[in-house]
Amino acid sequence: MTRSPNHQGVSDNRGRGLSRKQFLGLGAGAVAGLLAGCRGGPQNNPALREQSGSGTGGTEYQGPKVELQFWNGLTGGDGPYMRRMIRQFNAEHDNIQVKMSAYPWEEYYQKLATSVQSGRAPDIGIIHLENLPTHAARRVVAPLDDVAEALNLKETDFVSTVWQAGIYKGQRYGIPLDVHPIAFFYNKTSMSRAGLDPENPPTTREDYEAALEEFKRAGIQAHWVFPGAWPHFPILVWQFGGDLYNEDATEARFNSPEAIEGLTWLVNLIKKGYSPKNVGAGADFVGFQNGKNPFWWHGPWNINAFNEVENLDWGVTELPVIGSQKAALAGSHNLVLPRQRTPDSNRIDAAKVFINWLSKNSLEWAKAGQVPARNSVRESTEFADLTAQAEFAKELDYVRFFPPVPGVQDVYGQTVEPAVNKVLLLKQDPKSALDEATERANKLLKENREKYGA
Repeated sequence: MTRSPNHQGVSDNRGRGLSRKQFLGLGAGAVAGLLAGCRGGPQNNPALREQSGSGTGGTEYQGPKVELQFWNGLTGGDGPYMRRMIRQFNAEHDNIQVKMSAYPWEEYYQKLATSVQSGRAPDIGIIHLENLPTHAARRVVAPLDDVAEALNLKETDFVSTVWQAGIYKGQRYGIPLDVHPIAFFYNKTSMSRAGLDPENPPTTREDYEAALEEFKRAGIQAHWVFPGAWPHFPILVWQFGGDLYNEDATEARFNSPEAIEGLTWLVNLIKKGYSPKNVGAGADFVGFQNGKNPFWWHGPWNINAFNEVENLDWGVTELPVIGSQKAALAGSHNLVLPRQRTPDSNRIDAAKVFINWLSKNSLEWAKAGQVPARNSVRESTEFADLTAQAEFAKELDYVRFFPPVPGVQDVYGQTVEPAVNKVLLLKQDPKSALDEATERANKLLKENREKYGA
């Protein structure tokens, strides 16, 4: 995909050596102590049930003028796109004005939890899907079943997997705005230099490894492996037919035969010279741009950043199938209603209108480097014209998310990442490292069930 001189780019810093922690937008620590003495789900709190609004519907708002506070972590290049959407919404609604406040994601999650505790929460927020169960369990966000019903939102309106993933303990807590899967970026100039067809990137393990060998002959280490193995490890586990956890995420399966096979394939990229050793944070991002790292698995937020790089000829497509089946790791921004100490039905009804409007008008958000969760937007000709985003959308039938269990992503970060890091630094073999990670993870999962009242 060549740089488009008329396309406004997004220099989202998440593209520069993004870790799993940044991708997931982890904020569990910010709420770990919030309401620590409380047990049971939010469904037992009457105040939360009252946050459904007046019951008069949510597609239109006829009440007095209100100013809604909308908080999020959109401080990068995606922020201007959201602000532009808000300006359009405000222009179309005389009696609703939305004011957006953006903070770095980890600061945002801390501020959100604190604001709920102090009774000064914003009216609307955004939460990464992987954080949703933790915030629901800690009663930071309110159930949205009544909101979805008022807006007549159904599973058939959205990507099915992301719609279902917004449910925790039988209640909905998020309305999905987007899906951001991991896909396969390739540098066309480097492919041509290695004698490869830049218009036909490899799709199978055999072709992928053959291409890496051709690059190696040309003096190029084509697939740089970051020591933390994000996002490779979960993708490879799924592609080889395994899973990270059992069905209810009470037991880790990081040391399954499929996981060991996937990690072994990854470490062999280093051992065979297809990747340098000890790749530094952000080096893979820079390496892709200068042609030294021409095969890169990463997210759609890089689209606009790459469009702004002079003379960078690149493409993106679905991940190659290294194992036995297609699979891609994905995340999602979900719109939420933070819990209010004294719910105001007018503000809640107005918030419904804003949520519905953002969802229906998410084509502009797609331009920020996202795949809209709403089917009607993705099926439009205007979205098809966003050719890079449309490539990411091809993966939606087989994207995977981390399980909707409070704290499960923290367990992954505390166990898998250090274990895989040792393996990719060639300090430990895959099986022993993953055995240790699994044993520790199962202890942490048990602690989490006690902590979150699961």
